[in-house]
Amino acid sequence: MDKQIQNNYEKLKLSLFFLPFILLSFIAFILFKQSALNTDSYIQVQKEWFYYLNNKLSAFPLTEYNLTQFGDALIALSFLAIFIVKAPKIWESLISATIISGILSKVLKTIFSVPRPAAILDHHTFVIIGKPLLGQTNSLPSGHSITVFTVLTVIMFSFIPKKAIIKVFWYLSIIFIGIILASTRIGIGAHFPLDVLIGCIIGYISGISGIFINLKYPIWTWINNKKFYPIFILLFAIAMAFIVTKIRIENLIIYYLSFISLAVSSYIIIKDYVKK
Repeated sequence: MDKQIQNNYEKLKLSLFFLPFILLSFIAFILFKQSALNTDSYIQVQKEWFYYLNNKLSAFPLTEYNLTQFGDALIALSFLAIFIVKAPKIWESLISATIISGILSKVLKTIFSVPRPAAILDHHTFVIIGKPLLGQTNSLPSGHSITVFTVLTVIMFSFIPKKAIIKVFWYLSIIFIGIILASTRIGIGAHFPLDVLIGCIIGYISGISGIFINLKYPIWTWINNKKFYPIFILLFAIAMAFIVTKIRIENLIIYYLSFISLAVSSYIIIKDYVKK
């Protein structure tokens, strides 16, 4: 599996960066045309869309709240823990991509300093699911959306089908899943629409950046070395402890599923390590 994934990565071209940067430029141009490059105008031009989408997407609050947890790196990556044994190449790219996404999220949030909806809008005018997020400077871009698309982009280019028609369906399916998961940030009242859209694009850039950086600088190849498995076993145990804490605070099914995924992965990696 690792060999095929490596082959898929090596076929990727730097031209994959063109579309996301074109989209970001287009968004910036539209905002410029509407004189919305300042914080207040940025919020005003999309406020009606936020109200509309928030109203529609919040129709199934429990589902939305569970799905939005995939934007938490701890939860998203827990479902991919098994690949440390089965396809470590994926994790080599995921680590690089996750580091890049974290840096971009932090830097861009600091630069733009856009307040979240709950920080400036009347709470009675839209739906808030879960604890209201009142951050005054961290709405743009959506960190959860970045995480979702970072992870899905790596997965998307790891398992590229050979047949053209299946390949198109695969790409569209992954993008559709990503949009569904990212849009929950609007549904729970945590972000404005453009926060999410820009976050998705940044996540895609982070994902392909992680792949290309790892191809040029394969610094994570030690992941495939069994002598380092105890490190992952320990990390899985710590992650499960954090998830248990989350379960005690919010009894969500997604937390149970991520815990089970980590537990199964821990069993497999321990079993594989003992066989060395």
